[in-house]
Amino acid sequence: MHKLASQSGSSLTGKIRVPGDKSISHRALMFGASAVGETRITGLLEAEDVLRTSSALRSFGVSIKRAGEVWCVNGVGVGGFASPPDVIDLGNSGTAARLLMGLLSTQNVTAHLTGDASLRSRPMERVIEPLSRMGANFNFMGSGRMPIVVHGSAEPIPIEYNMPVPSAQVKSAILLAGLSAPGKTIVNERSATRDHTENMLRSFGANVVVDTLRGGGKRIELEGYPELVATDVTVPGDPSSAAYPGVAALLLPGSDVTIEHVGLNSLRTGLFKTLVDMGADIEFQNKRDSAGELIGDITFRYRPLRGTHVPADRAPSMIDEYPIAAIAGAFASGETRLCGLGELRVKESDRFSGIIDGLNACGVSARADKDDIVIEGCGGPPTGSAEIATKLDHRMAMSFLVMGMGTQSPVVIDNAAAIGTSFPGFLDLMTGLGGNFGLPDE
Repeated sequence: MHKLASQSGSSLTGKIRVPGDKSISHRALMFGASAVGETRITGLLEAEDVLRTSSALRSFGVSIKRAGEVWCVNGVGVGGFASPPDVIDLGNSGTAARLLMGLLSTQNVTAHLTGDASLRSRPMERVIEPLSRMGANFNFMGSGRMPIVVHGSAEPIPIEYNMPVPSAQVKSAILLAGLSAPGKTIVNERSATRDHTENMLRSFGANVVVDTLRGGGKRIELEGYPELVATDVTVPGDPSSAAYPGVAALLLPGSDVTIEHVGLNSLRTGLFKTLVDMGADIEFQNKRDSAGELIGDITFRYRPLRGTHVPADRAPSMIDEYPIAAIAGAFASGETRLCGLGELRVKESDRFSGIIDGLNACGVSARADKDDIVIEGCGGPPTGSAEIATKLDHRMAMSFLVMGMGTQSPVVIDNAAAIGTSFPGFLDLMTGLGGNFGLPDE
């Protein structure tokens, strides 16, 4: 796909819905595949990452069909996967890779998993280590990276695992492996991470107990060999996707944008807390419960922002939103410090360096202080007038396009292709609100 330019235009106004939550979409497909009966999923994110999960599950013998707006998954039951006949290509999806490794590791199957260049560069040792303790064997390229051959265990072992670093993907992989292990699988996490796996497992009939650890954190206990029963799932709008039109509205004078049916799980709303700390005009409305997940509508209105200090313990609840949070910091007055972001170095790209380099190129002073990013806000529109190397990272691409919507001169991203991995229809939606995009002047 060609380069794409973003430039300032009119204020943003309107009511919209963003695509379905990516984390919940992956899990709905996987739990439906592991259940007995037909699971009907409404609002599934039909983006490349999730479609890779759907394709992989079909390779394991699961029937998945789309009937209008509903995806129908006829599950094979816990432990019912078959070895796939071909290599499974998971594209750019780290969630699909790590969660499927968990599902496969305690089933008597062998599967060869690979992905694109970005996914093959991402570390998998953090999930390989606990899954190996549960009985799985892995053959992989150097340093625990893809491609990986998973040899699931015919005699899996339940474990109690203390998470060394916060990771919802690793926690979920262990719990998914625990479905096919006897007894209790236990995960202890010092910092609570997104709990979609625990919530959805309960809705499918699993026995999941969550307790608070002394000194903070969570102890999650799963009883093995549950009979998961198919259930209907309605996927809320992805709060990570809502961040882009929401922040854009906060940056452009006169903007007033409402995003309906957004997931408001408290372990996913760190960005919204941060924006409120920055003085943003954000209103939450029509809150309600849907299958254990809080959803609601959010209105974003323009108001000048101020810099803030974002503590490291907020990272699990906004780990995917730091690029767009940095854009808000660039427009704010005063210093914004984003703390404890070492994990950003091993996402779809090195987002830590990418944020700093991109902001500096756009005329914003940004620097690293160990694992913190420090941004000296411009107190208004930065210069812009830069081309950003996104390294096929969808969140970096969307974040800098949002930046260009408010800068003095256009911002160009080198390749918009990756946006479709999580936010199909991004450009049409943003243009419909009043965004101004086009081919850059060469």
